[in-house]
Amino acid sequence: MTSRALGWTYGINGDTLEKNYKNILSDYRSWNQKDHAEEWVLKEENPGHRLGIDETSIGNDVYTILHNKAAHGKKGAVVAMVKGTKPDDVAKIINQIPLEERVKVTSITMDLSDSMRSIAGLCFPKARVTRDCFHVIKNCGGAIDEIRLRLKREAVKRLRKLLTGFKQKLERLDKQRKAYKDRMKRKYGKKWRKSNRGRKPMRKNSRFTPPRLANGETLIEVLTKCSKQLLKSREKWSLYQEARAKILFKFYPKLEEAYNLINKLRSIFRSTTLTKETAKVKFEEWYKEVNACTLREIKAVRDTVKFYEDEILNYFIDRDTNASAESLNSKIKCFRSELKGVNDVPFFVYRVVTVLG
Repeated sequence: MTSRALGWTYGINGDTLEKNYKNILSDYRSWNQKDHAEEWVLKEENPGHRLGIDETSIGNDVYTILHNKAAHGKKGAVVAMVKGTKPDDVAKIINQIPLEERVKVTSITMDLSDSMRSIAGLCFPKARVTRDCFHVIKNCGGAIDEIRLRLKREAVKRLRKLLTGFKQKLERLDKQRKAYKDRMKRKYGKKWRKSNRGRKPMRKNSRFTPPRLANGETLIEVLTKCSKQLLKSREKWSLYQEARAKILFKFYPKLEEAYNLINKLRSIFRSTTLTKETAKVKFEEWYKEVNACTLREIKAVRDTVKFYEDEILNYFIDRDTNASAESLNSKIKCFRSELKGVNDVPFFVYRVVTVLG
């Protein structure tokens, strides 16, 4: 809770409360890491056997945060906060932890960042690196979205051609009507009047109506509204989403092929019986299926999975993910949003470390 929120609740000046807390009530002025808090903070007593590493934005800079999973996002979670993501700079700070403590670290989880991997290699030589499976699936979702956006751009181009053709047709019909009227007046004189029989003519200001599908949406609307849907597995779809997907996949079978391939990879991670060895066999089978696919976006996902394969497969040893890092990151972001931004970075870091360090 921020000082302004407390001030509003108890009818006092929140800004004055914050100044008093910073200068008098807290030990911020005598904090032993105050001088370098904007650059780095280290809690040597917090390392455990299982760690996670991630980056977050504080102020205008990105900070690398190393945390202890055993703390479950509470007191003692933060091990180190270092400004920047450059491996040598971050490792220089983390290596201040005694080597006998660092070699006790058995596992460390992270996303697909190469800089995080370099930091782990420099600081924790005996730790098993596990790449977060959720970031792998997120990467897959990005590939699906690339395909969807490409198809949407093509659909927009086709719609523009239809609109252009419709306008040209209206202009052509308008010219034909004028020519017919002039011809009839020359033939019959001023007494000629246009007949009201027959179908109503298309006027020049007629509105173009794009073709609609069985569910009442246009193709572009279907491609737009399915963005979140394609990131979820089929069993999480509603009946309306299933109907939309059926229409979409009828028009774009390649998109269905890509979705099914990504879903198969997701099902491998969801299996609770696979070991690292059996999961590797499943990965090889998935690679063969992707080889038969012609979509470059899916092949790019396959190449990424192949590149980090061994570290991704470490997930199947103890089902370890980097969710704790994301949870810690979200807490820091929530605190930052309550403050409406960070003006005093050292004091903000002090408050984070006081609660989570």
